This record gives sequence, structure tokens and C-alpha cells, in this order.
Amino acid sequence: MIDLDTLNSPEKLKQAFEVFNQLSQTLTDSYRELENQVARLNRELAAARSERLKTLMEKEQLANKLQRLLEALPGGVVVIDDKGVVVECNPAAVQLLGEPLLGERWDDIIARSFAAGCDNPHERRLRNGRIVSISARSLGEMPGQILLLADISEMRALQDLVDQHKRLSAMGEMVASMAHQVRTPLSAAMLYASQLGSPCLDESQRQRFSRRILERLRHLERQVNDMLIFAREGRFVTDRIRVGDFLRRLREAAEPHFATTDVQLEIVSDCDDEIFLGNAEALSGACLNLLTNALEALKGRGRVQVKAGLAGVDGLCLSVSDDGPGIEAAVRTRIFEPFYTTRPNGTGLGLAVVDGIVKAHGGRVSCDSEPGRGTTFRIHLPLASQAVPLASGKDFQSRPLPML
Repeated sequence: MIDLDTLNSPEKLKQAFEVFNQLSQTLTDSYRELENQVARLNRELAAARSERLKTLMEKEQLANKLQRLLEALPGGVVVIDDKGVVVECNPAAVQLLGEPLLGERWDDIIARSFAAGCDNPHERRLRNGRIVSISARSLGEMPGQILLLADISEMRALQDLVDQHKRLSAMGEMVASMAHQVRTPLSAAMLYASQLGSPCLDESQRQRFSRRILERLRHLERQVNDMLIFAREGRFVTDRIRVGDFLRRLREAAEPHFATTDVQLEIVSDCDDEIFLGNAEALSGACLNLLTNALEALKGRGRVQVKAGLAGVDGLCLSVSDDGPGIEAAVRTRIFEPFYTTRPNGTGLGLAVVDGIVKAHGGRVSCDSEPGRGTTFRIHLPLASQAVPLASGKDFQSRPLPML
């Protein structure tokens, strides 16, 4: 309770007013500070709101710019979610693949728009005859993929035209050299054949002449086969080939060439049951070219090894190695060029044919050699799991998208 007697005292009353004034001033100061803080927060909020609106406008402008850029791109762009459904596309993609695209499964679009068969997983032919290149990119942290499609029909047509002109030029060189290249072994075979009927020959001489005739005829057969394959431009009918069966076929083809020499042929494999796609006849011919080259380098004595093994998880490596004199670096850089040869009786087509056959199968061939240390040719081919990118399936999360 307030003591009225105390308040009636002037001195005490003065003190009370002073305390009241102090409290009032403190309250006023606090209120003003609060007002200042509110004003400052309002200014900061307004600035943040303005900055956010500016950022949103910039993002909207960027999004519009990207959308216009996407629509103006000459190549097709298709965005696919983790379920394999198209969620975004541009007009170029619609023009290439037809409608509808949005909301459609990529598997269904493949079946509808792309022609059957696939020689190259990154290039496909549409049902309308156009050729498109396809590449895929991930969306970073977001699930799904973005597919980039480009119409390369005109480029491929020009490239085919250039290749045709080059091949015609090469064919001219081939025809010019045919007479000499065929005449030499043919003349030798005819000479040996003319002597077979001579009564002066004993049985051993007849057998030797017969072997020489057979060697010359095989040489002729090899030259003719090389020229036919070279003229075929790498067009082959492919089939599924088991590695073990291919090596058995290669051994049967190679044994007659090794039978009359002291060269040991060894064929080893640690992947007999693997399957690859290709033309067995063309590929065995390519390997036989490498084997006969090794035989010629060894001059009738030495060792040749054919080895088949896996290259990574999706490739096959076929190597042909010999312990011959090796190849100089200057020669090694040109050995796959058509009509380049260092042998007086060579056509220069053998290794060019090997290179062409391997490339036609989506592979590559390389040469590792040094003078005095032998030579190894390696043929790298894709296994069937990689050579058939149109394998159908429903689970886009557990496998890569088709054709990519």
C-alpha cells in the first residue's frame, strides 16, 4: 500500500516524480529503439523482397531465353525421366520422330519411329529413311536422361560420295596392278603344271611341283579374295558367333598354310563361350591374312600365337603374335593404307582389308611391333551384348536406355 504520509512529504514527492520521469524516459527510448528496429527490418524486408523479385524475373527471363533457344535448335532434344517417359522435347525432335512425344515411353517411340536393325548404336535410321545421330547425357542429380538427336543424312550422303570416289580411285590403282600381281603366281603355277607330265620326273619331284602349284594357287586365291572384299566396301551379313567355334574354324583354315613349314601355330582362349556379332567368313579371312603375313615374316621357321580374351567387360580382343623380325616404325604407320607394301610381290591390300573388315564390325585393329622383337596385331570387337543396343526391356532404372 502507498504511504500517503510519505507522499505528502515534498522531498519524497520530488523523488517519486524523478523516478517516474526516468522510467518514462527509459520507456520512450525503448519505444523509439523498437520503432527504429521495425523500420530497419521493414527496409531489409523490402530490399530482400525486391532482390527476390529481381532474381525471379532474371530466372524467368533466362528460362524464356533457354526455351526459345531450345525451340530454335536445329537438333532434337528429348528429356526422359527415370521411368523412360518423355517429359520434355523441342520442335526439332517432333519433326524427326513425329507426334506424339510428350508422355510417351521411349521404347514405344523407338518401335514406332526407328527402322529395324542397328549397325551403329549412336547412329540410327528412321522409318522415313533419314539418319540421326543419338547421344545421351545425365541430368546430374535429377533422375533421367537428356537425348540429343541430329539429322546427319546429308552429311552421310556426302561422306558416302567421297568414299565412293576414293574407292573408285583405289579401284583404278588396283586394276592397274592386277595384271602384274596375278601374272607372277599364275605363270609360276603354269610352269610347274607344264612339267608334271614330263616322264623325267620321279614321284618326289611330282609331289614337290604339286605343292608349288598349290601354293601359287592359294596365293592367287588370297589376292582375289582380298580384292573382292576391298571392293565390297565392308558390307557383310552378320550372325551370332561363339568365340570357340570361330577359333576352330580359323584353325581349320590356317592349318594347310602351316603344314608345309616349321612354324608352330598355337591358338589359346579364355572366353570360348562368349558371343559376338559378325560375319565369320570375313573375320576368319582377316585373321588368316594376319597369319599368312606372320608366316612370310618368319620365313618358314618360328612360332605364331592366336589368343582370344576379354577386353574390359564388353569387348573381345583377338591377337596374332609372331616372334619374327618385327616392323620398323616408319613402315608401321602406313601398313593399313591400301596398296602400300614393302614386298616385291605384295598387293598392299591384305592389311587394308583387315582394317576395313574390323571397322565394318564396329571394332579396331592395332599393331605393336619393334625390329627384332616380333609383331602383335590386336583386333578389338564388341561383344553381342554391346553390339545389340535395341534389346527390349521395361526397367529403365536397371539398364541403360536403348540405342545409347
